Amino acid sequence: MIHEEKKIAKIIEELTMYFFAMGSDNIHSGIERHGNQVKIFFDSNYDPINQERVHSLEKYLNEPKNEGMEDVYWELAGSGDPGESSQLLLVGMMIDKADINIGEDKVSLVLYKEII
Repeated sequence: MIHEEKKIAKIIEELTMYFFAMGSDNIHSGIERHGNQVKIFFDSNYDPINQERVHSLEKYLNEPKNEGMEDVYWELAGSGDPGESSQLLLVGMMIDKADINIGEDKVSLVLYKEII
């Protein structure tokens, strides 16, 4: 099971690095696990100059889950340059669903992931 927990940690690492690149100085994350269902909570501010890039979160995090890609590439999450869209796309393929609320300078995310 530790393999699945490492994937969750990589998701949080990638989001943390992404928001640092977006000018964040106030990031909060959390994890809730209920059986095989995991919720990842993520709240961050960002520099409004990056608002257009932050709005791309909806596109990348709502990509269809791709377990084949996840199994091969999950370890790469968090390893690229901060703010790279390819890293967010990988996170989107690792999760089942994303609820995203984007404000003028704040973002709240709830990511859902079923684990084996």
